[in-house]
Amino acid sequence: MKKLKAFTLTELLVVLIIIGILVLLAIPNLMPLISRARSTEAKLQLDHIHMLERSYFYMYSRYSDDFEEIGYEHVKLVSEGGTANYIIEVVESSVNEFRAKATSIVDFDGDGTFNVWEIDQDKNLREVVKD
Repeated sequence: MKKLKAFTLTELLVVLIIIGILVLLAIPNLMPLISRARSTEAKLQLDHIHMLERSYFYMYSRYSDDFEEIGYEHVKLVSEGGTANYIIEVVESSVNEFRAKATSIVDFDGDGTFNVWEIDQDKNLREVVKD
């Protein structure tokens, strides 16, 4: 009977434990990077809302708070089985100005704070609440 060279179960468990420890050390350092990457979704959606609002303004000389009027379609939220992490809403709209807000429904870093972004008619995009 020929013996095959292989790793023992103990050697495999030691390697898995070492990998687990390295992952646990790396996750806290990567959380801000993950939050920043996820906030890109809010920035892109608000930029899209701004573009649609500007087009609507050029056609009707006012801004709208109705997504159907401007042609914006919500992406399903993660809580509803979709992929979106932010609720998008138009907070205020008038003849000369509008303000839209993206509020996170997911606490990305587990600190109890939910990320909030806003954009206005001048395309001033700002992070209101940092996660």
